[in-house]
Amino acid sequence: MMRITRIEPVTKTKYRVSVDEQFAFVVYKGELSRFHLKEDTYAKIKEVLLKRAKLRAMHLLNDMARTESQLRDKLKLGGYPSEITEAAIAYVKSFGYINDDAYIRNFIDSRKDKKSRREIYALLRQKGVDMNRAEEMEEMYEEHSDQEAIRELLRKKHWDFACTDPKEKQKIYGYLVRKGFRYEDIRQVIQVCDWNA
Repeated sequence: MMRITRIEPVTKTKYRVSVDEQFAFVVYKGELSRFHLKEDTYAKIKEVLLKRAKLRAMHLLNDMARTESQLRDKLKLGGYPSEITEAAIAYVKSFGYINDDAYIRNFIDSRKDKKSRREIYALLRQKGVDMNRAEEMEEMYEEHSDQEAIRELLRKKHWDFACTDPKEKQKIYGYLVRKGFRYEDIRQVIQVCDWNA
């Protein structure tokens, strides 16, 4: 049978509880006194933690859209044990509050006019998205090209190629390459801009 073996203060109001000599969860001072933390209270505390984890997950998602991985990291950072974290994630998923596929679609759609595919992939990877899921990005780019995103960036930066010297042009090339655009796409857009100027 599992038993609580250690209670350590984290802050004035939070305590770390170890079960069978291993960290298990964090409780508040009021919960510590309410449950007297004996062996038979472990199941009750799990219920309280699950309820609190669900509320925390809902609050985090209300604050902003997140991937499943981001939500998991936030809950673990809050001191929730893995089993409670997974149960809270399953809870919000059951209501459709977290959906990585929809997150990927919205993320790509809101950035494809300003960022290269590579840059978007890198940002999604940072957010913990399964990159196999992100491959659906290709279908979202069918009617949109990186060249359109380059044109939009150049318009936004107010770069005029008619008045641009070769050094300035190199800076622009460098900027666009660092943004993840292919050299060939950059060259084609800049040639057209030069010709139109």
